[in-house]
Amino acid sequence: MINMKEIILIKDGELALKGLNRSTFEDVLVKNIRWRIKKYGNFQFKKSQSTITITPVDEEIDFEAVCYEISHVFGIAGFSRAAVTEKDIDKILDLAPVYLKDQLEEVSTFKVEAKRADKKFPLTSPEISARLGERLLDTFPHLTVDVHNPEITVTVEIREEAYIRGNQTKGAGGMPVGTSGKGLLLISGGIDSPVAGYMMAKRGIDLSAIHFASPPYTSERAEQKVHELLSKVALYSGRISLYTVPFTHIQEEIKEKCPEDCFTLIMRRFMMRIANMLAEKIDCHALITGESVAQVASQTMLALGCTDAVSSLPVFRPVIGMDKEEIIRISRQINTFEISIQPYEDCCTVFTPKHPKTKPILADIENAEAPLDIDALCEEAVNGIKKIFINSDGVMNG
Repeated sequence: MINMKEIILIKDGELALKGLNRSTFEDVLVKNIRWRIKKYGNFQFKKSQSTITITPVDEEIDFEAVCYEISHVFGIAGFSRAAVTEKDIDKILDLAPVYLKDQLEEVSTFKVEAKRADKKFPLTSPEISARLGERLLDTFPHLTVDVHNPEITVTVEIREEAYIRGNQTKGAGGMPVGTSGKGLLLISGGIDSPVAGYMMAKRGIDLSAIHFASPPYTSERAEQKVHELLSKVALYSGRISLYTVPFTHIQEEIKEKCPEDCFTLIMRRFMMRIANMLAEKIDCHALITGESVAQVASQTMLALGCTDAVSSLPVFRPVIGMDKEEIIRISRQINTFEISIQPYEDCCTVFTPKHPKTKPILADIENAEAPLDIDALCEEAVNGIKKIFINSDGVMNG
């Protein structure tokens, strides 16, 4: 019986394009992977030539569960389980058919690729490929070689040891979370904002989130819906801090003292102000929204200009040029769509005007909100913020 050690090989994505600071990005990626899989046991990590090798320290490891976690970590182009043996061609030829038996029995075509990083190995890459291909054809007579479009590519890598693997699994792509700074996601409970958070996390931004609640006009179930949405995003982004803002008093003041057709814009300007105040406290350097130009009245070009006027931070809008079908496709991919369409009112639907302004003039909006004590209302809301932590399993304690 062959004694076999199994590892996981991680292939860098965009990180391979980084210059002298590439190791800094790789260190963050390793930290993110380590945090994700620590509940499954102890692992050793090694970085070499745009590849991260993960070796289990414990004997009993649930590789399927570990690979599931890794598939959701941003910064990875692809990954694969691999068998490890000595740099000896006979041992490679003996191990490959055993390790890949289940995969090879399910396909009819294959090819072999050899990557000889250790140039002292006595066989060249083409010679390794030829020898292993011959062995696999002898062992699995139903197979044929297809070098252009094989169902499985058997890869042998000669490094410090010899690694044997089948097809690579596509990774989540993007940049490691935490390499692009911190951003504050404005999340309502709709379809767009979770997608926006996912997209910016994919670009390496460490997410926090802010939600505006207006009880009794909005229910606890609406807040729970936001928790569920963020738990789906957290599967990719890692733990998210959620800050819930009491927004009822502000909305009632707007309704009482401002023109109806300006309600939504004035409300969104308050959201921007409060988000800026919170971002400054928690060291976030950008706001993130799910706005898509011309989707609703408050998201016309002029309306967006009115809301941006009160923000001192850059506002990232990753879905700004996407139509609804494109956004929904991503929401289905990350499993937020069915949660988003649950029929619970959020603060954006409270006191909605019948005929909102679509071509607002900033000076008119500023005049419309003049009767309000803006600073006092914002301060009151910020002082009432509640914070919780959310990961892919739901709400966390501490």
